[in-house]
Amino acid sequence: MRGQADHSHQRLRSSGGYRDLRSFRVATVVYDATVAFCRRFIDPRSRLVDQMVQAARSGRQNIAEGSRASAVSSQTELRLVSVARASLDELLLDYENFLRQRGLRQWKKDSPEAMQVRAKGKGDQPDQSDPTDQYVAWLQAPAPEVVANAVICLIHQTNYLLDRQLSALEQQFIHKGGYSECLAAERIAERQRRQRTAQPAPPVCPLCAKPMALRTARQGKNSGAQFWGCSAYPACKGSRGLDDVE
Repeated sequence: MRGQADHSHQRLRSSGGYRDLRSFRVATVVYDATVAFCRRFIDPRSRLVDQMVQAARSGRQNIAEGSRASAVSSQTELRLVSVARASLDELLLDYENFLRQRGLRQWKKDSPEAMQVRAKGKGDQPDQSDPTDQYVAWLQAPAPEVVANAVICLIHQTNYLLDRQLSALEQQFIHKGGYSECLAAERIAERQRRQRTAQPAPPVCPLCAKPMALRTARQGKNSGAQFWGCSAYPACKGSRGLDDVE
């Protein structure tokens, strides 16, 4: 109907937008770097190749799927982001095992090498076309020790971002509720909007000009019939018939 707002094209909650999430962007670097790492340094016949690539892919894909699910289910979004976090933890162990089993050094958290990789991450901007370019010096290094440690740093960055993301989602769920609660609130609000639109303003009393109220006659020949009575009754006994309204 004309004159009424059209809400049919609006979503109660937005979804998608995962490409602007920093967690997704860093997870993409981790995934691409893992594919290249396995190709360069691990026997292609080893089951470890599939395990590492699938764990890296799961981390990235579940961030995206969680973002897409956010419009209809907060619980699904939380679950998928948690799956992404768990997948990256699994991948982290694979890289640590790779270094330990080959007698290679794992960088300490505050080592100069790790700090350099982390510093690059602070400059990651959403409008950059390929964030991998920031880490080329490490990810394309000839030594597997350097590449593995750089990816470990990136996994820690992604996990830190996912922890913050999960905390924000939990607080949003606590304070604003899930999709079902938002839908119920919107349904009640829409019902109230329609009631306000459907109910015209009451007429004014012909005697005192105060608003009138809809009443029902209790006796006499019009018993049971509705009419407009003055809201100031019994001080004012003004009345109007239902059809006697301008």
